[in-house]
Amino acid sequence: MANTESSSFKKIQIQRDNSTFDAYVVGKEDAPGIVVIQEWWGVDFEIKNHALKISELGTGFKALIPDLYRGKVGLHAAEAQHLMDGLDWQGAVKDISASVNWLKANGSTKVGVTGFCMGGALSIASSVLVPGVNAVVAFYGIPSSELADPAQAKAPVQAHFGDQDNFVGFSDVTAAKALEEKLKAARIPHEVHFYPGNTHAFMNISPEGIQRRKEMGFSDEDEAAVQLAWFRFQTWMTRYLSS
Repeated sequence: MANTESSSFKKIQIQRDNSTFDAYVVGKEDAPGIVVIQEWWGVDFEIKNHALKISELGTGFKALIPDLYRGKVGLHAAEAQHLMDGLDWQGAVKDISASVNWLKANGSTKVGVTGFCMGGALSIASSVLVPGVNAVVAFYGIPSSELADPAQAKAPVQAHFGDQDNFVGFSDVTAAKALEEKLKAARIPHEVHFYPGNTHAFMNISPEGIQRRKEMGFSDEDEAAVQLAWFRFQTWMTRYLSS
């Protein structure tokens, strides 16, 4: 599955400060752009599955995955945790900013940011810290208060959480509801959605993704929730990224 889908992507290099980093692009040339941020695993089959899906939603988007880990990929949870612990989060925000700028310079009038797990947290951070972001959709991840305060968001934020997610303070229901209250109090256009019976990373429904989730103790499979989340994603991004 991963190999055939990977062939759809164009590998590019994006300038940031005095260096460059790799990114992967798929979709229509002049479509609205969406920066797609990896989970803690890195740029692997699952984030490419998501980006490919995004590129084909509705009338189409141009999806770009920046490689925040510079080529490294975690093959098991301990390795992924190590990679995420070593991430320069401020540097990752700069990568996202450079990715937004690249899309706007290459045919996308408006650009959104989305991400999953670690990428979800960075997506919300980008709504605060990255100029030029027109909309954000975050899946089960909230940034630390040291990185970004969601109440300072400058772009509309949609967020998705499983109501059985047990990553306390990062994507559990209590943290998600606190996020919702912050966005509401700050009068930021927002939607926060909860999916009954779903745990963390419920959007990962490829055969490999399901197996990996089971190995981590996540046995739920909810195709209806995934399709509903994609519908909400498409509606949100279409609303705010249409020229």
